[in-house]
Amino acid sequence: MIDLYYWTTPNGHKITIFLEEAGLDYRLHPINIGRGEQFTTDFLAIAPNNRIPAIVDRKPADGGQPMSLFESGAILEYLADKTGRFLPRSGRERYVVLQWLYWQMGGLGPMAGQNHHFRNYAPKKIEYAVERYMKETARLYGVLDRQLEDNDYVAGNDYSIADMAIWPWIKPYANQGQDIEDFPNVQRWLEIVAERDAVKRAYARAEEINPQDGVTMDEEARKHLFGQK
Repeated sequence: MIDLYYWTTPNGHKITIFLEEAGLDYRLHPINIGRGEQFTTDFLAIAPNNRIPAIVDRKPADGGQPMSLFESGAILEYLADKTGRFLPRSGRERYVVLQWLYWQMGGLGPMAGQNHHFRNYAPKKIEYAVERYMKETARLYGVLDRQLEDNDYVAGNDYSIADMAIWPWIKPYANQGQDIEDFPNVQRWLEIVAERDAVKRAYARAEEINPQDGVTMDEEARKHLFGQK
């Protein structure tokens, strides 16, 4: 049994997609980040960086005490190794998947996140920041589009944790100021992954927990998300 501490953001969706794809038993523990639940003592014991997602594996492969993990990329890698699915065990194919996983963690996620913030949430519209992050997001979409030109999926012709990590960040392309038709290979891949039953189930779980599929951006949410020390 996996306990998943989760909210309905791209990083949260990554893990529900994996768990649904792998058919693992899991319990969802909603952490409403717009209401400050990420700062509770119990959650910080699992995720000291006060960010979702985090997991507790009640039956780790080594048979020891429950294993807790934070950081979505580390969680995906751990679950892939635990199940033997969606990440090759060894060899160059493994590193192809991992490089694209880390590309999302170090590039697409942070840049698209700043894009979302300055376009949609910043109290003052700073045109330089908006243009900076929209252009960098577009550059990253272009990188992905070239990779998908000759590949069915991000890391080759097999669906992997790289797709699970990247897809939820591409899905809200309109909120990032991107015209998906400018990236035809990304558009094709986006549509193919959207049709996977596990992806549909993962997003249905999000709808159960938070029909808005995001954060209600009122003053309380702004305080918790943007006023941290």
